[in-house]
Amino acid sequence: MSAERPSTPPPRATASNPGVLPRSPLTPEQTRKIELNRLKAKALRDQREAEAQRTHSKPASLNRSSSSTNKNNLAAGQKRAYSSISTSNVPATLRDGRSSANAAGQNGSSNRPLDSIQPARNFAKYVEYDFSKMTDTKGGFLTVEDDPHNKALHAPGADEKPAHMTLKEWERHQLLRSLREQKAGPFEPGLSVLKKEKGESVRCRECGGLEIDWKWEKVFGCAVCNACKEKVPDKYSLLTKTEAREDYLLTDPELKDNELLPHLERPNPHKSTWNNMMLYLRYQVEEYAFTKKWGSAEALDEEFVKRESEKKKRKEDKFKSKLQELKKRTRVEAYRRNRKGEGGGQFGDDLGRGGKHTHQWGRAVEDKETGVGVKTCVECGMEVEELEF
Repeated sequence: MSAERPSTPPPRATASNPGVLPRSPLTPEQTRKIELNRLKAKALRDQREAEAQRTHSKPASLNRSSSSTNKNNLAAGQKRAYSSISTSNVPATLRDGRSSANAAGQNGSSNRPLDSIQPARNFAKYVEYDFSKMTDTKGGFLTVEDDPHNKALHAPGADEKPAHMTLKEWERHQLLRSLREQKAGPFEPGLSVLKKEKGESVRCRECGGLEIDWKWEKVFGCAVCNACKEKVPDKYSLLTKTEAREDYLLTDPELKDNELLPHLERPNPHKSTWNNMMLYLRYQVEEYAFTKKWGSAEALDEEFVKRESEKKKRKEDKFKSKLQELKKRTRVEAYRRNRKGEGGGQFGDDLGRGGKHTHQWGRAVEDKETGVGVKTCVECGMEVEELEF
């Protein structure tokens, strides 16, 4: 071998294939590697065939039906066996053609073709969960199954329909519950003749009738019939919590005391998710406000006028303080000047003498309304507020 580095001649186009360049010749190093790899492959094939003969079986290079790995071991020029291409061993479905039904039965595995299909390399991290074997933990919340002895969990909701009830039965149950709460219909207390003779029967406080509103009697302790409630609205009309607080000057602790002022709760008409509306009986609120808290209606009026005047005074003081603060912060001053001549002029001009005007301030005089000292120019009459810090 010469010491010079072999050179590659420039490619030339042949006459048979014009425009196609011929392949460059192999170098001695490439030829040596190819021959070495061929000898290694041949030795490996001879070794496998010897092992197959020792185990009294076919050579691995001639076994076509074992697996796809053995197919790659076929030497060049060899034919496949007839058993590998026979249609007798073809499975019922071609979704998995690598294994036959007989081979699956001999190995003890299932005959399902999808069991032997492997996912692609890009989807090897995908995990298929079996939800039939998983346990629902309810997101960490306590359920009836976790604590079977908890009465709060087992108690059904008041507004929820039970599972064993139909919709018609649930509507009837709701109607009966509302009648029971209002003591109306079949749940209205009976009119006993014996109680009437003994004088124990509850009568209307206005007309003496027996058909009173039992819900009002239970909540307010007031026995009155529906007709009298409409006839005398000055006594038996209902007041909201805001009206009782603003009109009768009652406090929240007094209004929340059910023994002092009983109240009736109703759903909020403005929005159902807000707090319930608290309704008070007018004559009970007036009786407490006039007799126990303020003493009389005149005293309540005086207190109302007093609070309104204090509120107005506080509002005026707040406005004056903000105005004074604005003057101190922005240094905005009111200017007033008597214009001279027909055309007038700008502030600071000395009309007639042609020079710049210089103010001559007098003594500061305190303004009675604002309490701020005001100085006035003797010549032009300009006034300036003087603030002392």
